[in-house]
Amino acid sequence: MSVNLQSTPGNTAPIGAHVKWQAAVLDSGSDNLWYRFRVRDPDGTDWRTVIDFSRQNTFEWVPVRSEGVWGIEVTASDHGTGESTQATASFEVISPVTDGAPFLTSTNNELVYIYSAPECTPDGEMSIYFESADGAGQSTPAMPCEAGKTMNTYVAGLRPATDYKIHYVVTSKAGTFTSTDITFTTGRPALKPAVTDILAKPSGPVTQEILLQSKVFEFNVATDFDGNLVWFSPASIRYLTRPDAGGYFLAIAGAPGAPADQQCLRQLDLASVVVQETNAARINEQLAALGTATRITSFHHEARRMANGKILALAGSERMLRDVQGDGEVDVIGDVILVLDKNMQVEWVWDAFDHLDAKRPAVLGEVCTKGGGGCPEFSLATVANDWLHGNALQQTPDGNILYSARHQDWVIKINYSNGDGNGNVIWRLGNDGDFQIDGDSTVWFSHQHDPNIEDGSTNRLTVFDNGNTRHDSDPDANSRGQVLELDEAARTARLVLNVDLGQYSLALGSAQKLANGTYHFDLGWAPNGSSEALEYDTRGNLVSRVEVKTQQYRSFRMQNMYTE
Repeated sequence: MSVNLQSTPGNTAPIGAHVKWQAAVLDSGSDNLWYRFRVRDPDGTDWRTVIDFSRQNTFEWVPVRSEGVWGIEVTASDHGTGESTQATASFEVISPVTDGAPFLTSTNNELVYIYSAPECTPDGEMSIYFESADGAGQSTPAMPCEAGKTMNTYVAGLRPATDYKIHYVVTSKAGTFTSTDITFTTGRPALKPAVTDILAKPSGPVTQEILLQSKVFEFNVATDFDGNLVWFSPASIRYLTRPDAGGYFLAIAGAPGAPADQQCLRQLDLASVVVQETNAARINEQLAALGTATRITSFHHEARRMANGKILALAGSERMLRDVQGDGEVDVIGDVILVLDKNMQVEWVWDAFDHLDAKRPAVLGEVCTKGGGGCPEFSLATVANDWLHGNALQQTPDGNILYSARHQDWVIKINYSNGDGNGNVIWRLGNDGDFQIDGDSTVWFSHQHDPNIEDGSTNRLTVFDNGNTRHDSDPDANSRGQVLELDEAARTARLVLNVDLGQYSLALGSAQKLANGTYHFDLGWAPNGSSEALEYDTRGNLVSRVEVKTQQYRSFRMQNMYTE
């Protein structure tokens, strides 16, 4: 068996070109062939996985960061016989910079461009500044200069059909150099996203004035605080889970009912090009190699970058349990937490069936049906108990993992210990958990979304309290934005913010502390089918209010399209 690797166009193209790679296996009649694509940077020695093993034999590659000769590798594996073979190719990427003049390249996204600038002094750093005709300006994060290389980066955060001027600034020991402006006019995207209405604006300067909207029934977009569209993702994904530093995003993809190798976790760039991808089938191969019985059905709800560059990801699993959550055999959906390395390879795994009590069913008895929204894939029965419905993960400052089990009304701390942990439950926060709080059970959050320890804190937890359990007994109960101060040693919790958000969101939602100390809460699914991004100060006073006329899984306030 051998494999042939071909690219279109040819073996040379400029930065920003769309290059299609296709692998063809020779001398094999197998219909069980899987392919992995990897790339190697110019002058680099390490191969980086872009598309891990799947049945997909094509790979679209868009070189952006650097000119030079890149390496492309495909490995083809016959999953029936275990035989595998490789092929590599070289591809020369050419800079569009000529005679020291910057160059602007359009992408397939009308609101995203690639700015290419000449080489700068190695002790310096470069930022790109762009400004609309009415004076609305932004800049990219500073990039370190690299000897012998031009500087190339995406420019994003642009309004449609708008005139802009753009230039670069280099700061080095020799001083500051500012280039001449290039002028350009952005395109007009064909999509018509749901209207974003700014219903209340801060009285002073807007903090983190980009609103990134991760939606469930539309393309993902970002708007400014005048309601203008400034970015969108045309990628075929279920939703964005988190922005990833530097102008990237983590996303869940895979149509309901699709096979495991099409249930994907992806990292996308600003032009929605896949930078990395793995799938549930490939993860299961690695779990088998690790000797664990755990298998996943699909990714769902959460993937986020850890401080050390690894990825926390949430996946579904299922087991038939007898006389545990019902009479006889019942299909029960559980959760698996994965820690993936820089190539999206499994490093650590946690299975809820091994660490939580399955005899404690979902608080409100939720079940999943085939094709039902919000559920991971399942196949052992036509209906399954939605036991946990995990929806958020975070690495805590002490190196453990925070896990939100929505249908248990708990936020659970898990012993990860920076990779050396045994997965045991350290504590459960919420009603009937391990902490005491002043007040009755209605003080606690329920069916929560996006609990997270605030940046710069070790004991303050921000959470969006959907309040489904409260609402079940009191139909007038609204969702809340909460901040809790935890004393882990004493196992006590104290509410320092508990804001009634004015409406009930039966699902979806997020919570975020902003750089100026205020709090952003996303009311993901209001009764009228819209969502609201609400900002409150520490005293519970409304600071800003934005209505989006569709549901949002999460929203994020960002400084720009590169930095939350």
